[in-house]
Amino acid sequence: MLVGVWFQQRIVDTGRLPMFCFLIALIVTFVFTRVNVRLIRAKIGWFRNVSVGDVHVHHVVFGVVLMLLGGVAGLAAAGLSSGWYALTAGVFGVGAALVLDEFALILHLRDVYWTEEGRASVDAVFVAVAVTVLLLLGMRPFAWPDTSQVGRWPAVLLLTADLFLAVVTLLKGKIWTGLAGLFVPVLLVVGALRLARPGSPWARWFFAPGARRPHPVKMARAEHRETRWRRPVIRVKIAVQEFVSGRHDLPSAWPRADRGRTAPVTTWGDVAARIISDSEGSGRGHRPPK
Repeated sequence: MLVGVWFQQRIVDTGRLPMFCFLIALIVTFVFTRVNVRLIRAKIGWFRNVSVGDVHVHHVVFGVVLMLLGGVAGLAAAGLSSGWYALTAGVFGVGAALVLDEFALILHLRDVYWTEEGRASVDAVFVAVAVTVLLLLGMRPFAWPDTSQVGRWPAVLLLTADLFLAVVTLLKGKIWTGLAGLFVPVLLVVGALRLARPGSPWARWFFAPGARRPHPVKMARAEHRETRWRRPVIRVKIAVQEFVSGRHDLPSAWPRADRGRTAPVTTWGDVAARIISDSEGSGRGHRPPK
């Protein structure tokens, strides 16, 4: 009874039912997909990959189609009842789960599903779920200020400062701090002021070996923190990932010759670093061959 009242007051009456349906569809589809692919990998029963001739059709294809259907139908149903709108949000959530589950494939443009790089897909789903839950609870990104109380220009300055701190935090490799800071801005201040992770773009630009002004002391401190605090957390995260999604234990799809030039992406910090590195190296032959 209390749950029903809470759901009615906090979800339905506030217009968050479509977001709730999106979240449930995202989680259920992701879990179902991972169970399915693990059964396929174990060659249990009738579970098989979908193929058309010699072409293996990845489930990201179905995800893109469902996202298009859900998105367009949602636009068409926006003026109709909330029930239809929630249904289209659920369809969009199913498609989003299928796409995010192969996020690593999209990033690398090669099948890295069961390799170390494939963990980026699980990270992508975790991020999507976390952000959606925060939005569902009523938290607002950047804690959007009320312009009627503080004025337009102070509000713009606050949002600009938050955005700047968020970018700095992400460049320092603190992805989860940056995402959480979108909803709790004080975390952005902490993330922007603290020392960058050793593999982050910020470290490579400002104090790592090869930077314009290398700072060995800062680099040593960053590596010490990474070893003492970050790696145990990563081990726990990997254990949780493998419990949910299976073991990513196949050999890396990234050739060793390419690894010397561009390291494989395995975390969201690496994702940011790869995007920035590729943009810097475009036209100079730094991209690995496809």
